[in-house]
Amino acid sequence: MVFMRRHHDATFKAKVALEAVKREKTIAQIATEFGVHPNQIRQWRQHLLDILPELFSNRRPQQEKSRGELEAEGVRVSMDGRCWVYDNIFVERLWRTVKYEEVYL
Repeated sequence: MVFMRRHHDATFKAKVALEAVKREKTIAQIATEFGVHPNQIRQWRQHLLDILPELFSNRRPQQEKSRGELEAEGVRVSMDGRCWVYDNIFVERLWRTVKYEEVYL
């Protein structure tokens, strides 16, 4: 007998985890209602309880740095501040015209 793993989307997991956090029903009742194993519900509830304090904190995550902090470290930021993709397009078009004018003409 082959069992297929079910993949649940984030909204379903959030709904089940919120039901478990409310504690109006037992884990077993929630498991039968949503068709999910009780251990999975406990994991989702614990994950929700772990990330809730981060949602309400005023501190920025460590990986986010302001433009000034990056420039102070010597990191070059985008030329116009929009996005590095546009910078690449600009450089590619510039190089293409220079190459065409210098090499092919």
